[in-house]
Amino acid sequence: MDVELRHLRAFVAVVHHRSYTRAAAELSVTQPVLSRTVQQLEAILQVRLLERSTRHVRVTSVGQQFLGHAERILGELGQALSAVGAQRTLRLGFSWLLPDPWAQNTAAAFENATGATVTVMRRDDPVAALHRADVDVAFVRGDPDLGGAAEVHLFDEDRVAVVSTRSSLADRQRLDWEEIPTWPLVVNTVSGTTGDWSWPDGERSVEIVTCTNYDEWLETVAADRGIGVVPVVAARRSNHSGVRFIPLTGAPPVPVRLAYVPATAGALIRHFVDAATGAA
Repeated sequence: MDVELRHLRAFVAVVHHRSYTRAAAELSVTQPVLSRTVQQLEAILQVRLLERSTRHVRVTSVGQQFLGHAERILGELGQALSAVGAQRTLRLGFSWLLPDPWAQNTAAAFENATGATVTVMRRDDPVAALHRADVDVAFVRGDPDLGGAAEVHLFDEDRVAVVSTRSSLADRQRLDWEEIPTWPLVVNTVSGTTGDWSWPDGERSVEIVTCTNYDEWLETVAADRGIGVVPVVAARRSNHSGVRFIPLTGAPPVPVRLAYVPATAGALIRHFVDAATGAA
């Protein structure tokens, strides 16, 4: 049997803690498993590395010499893994305004856990970008067709109404969801979360003004071509002098999800999904 990294990690942990119990807790193994691993290492080397009594663990002279080599090997391995990890990147696709502080907390947790980095990539249609392998994970609002991609629900966002400062609605203190269909509605047909599909037949807006991305949507509302409805994150993050955000009552929330392709979901994507759900 050759010496394995688990042997070195077990030996170094016991020496550092001077305790099998504490070393086992650090390595997330049982104490009997840790004891067997150290014994295997001693059998392979055919030397006594540790002397154990009912009260303490003592390192032998040979064990002390071996400790320095083992620590150096593990340290150099850690440096090598960090160097490689820094070159790994997960590409997160989004269409507009990643929510805060979720995005920052997710990226930090993922990068701390993996050593890899998160690159955010704005795409008008992040789901299409996902299927052409332009991004690794897509951040999706609403209920678009994911084309067979796997999904993870993160949270729901409240909606807010958006009107031009020149609109007759600009002085309103709030609007109700049932009022929205009575006004021309500006709809982002690619990644928007509110459109004529949001109301049953017979309750839809009389006039729909379409666009294909968030910037166009915002400018169209500012030009008073119609009103818009968007997740409330836009009210915190958009600084446009031509629009006013108005609280909206009775509106259903917007589901927020991550989408990824199962066939290409390696460890890096799984780590990101774990970080994303933990930050939600």
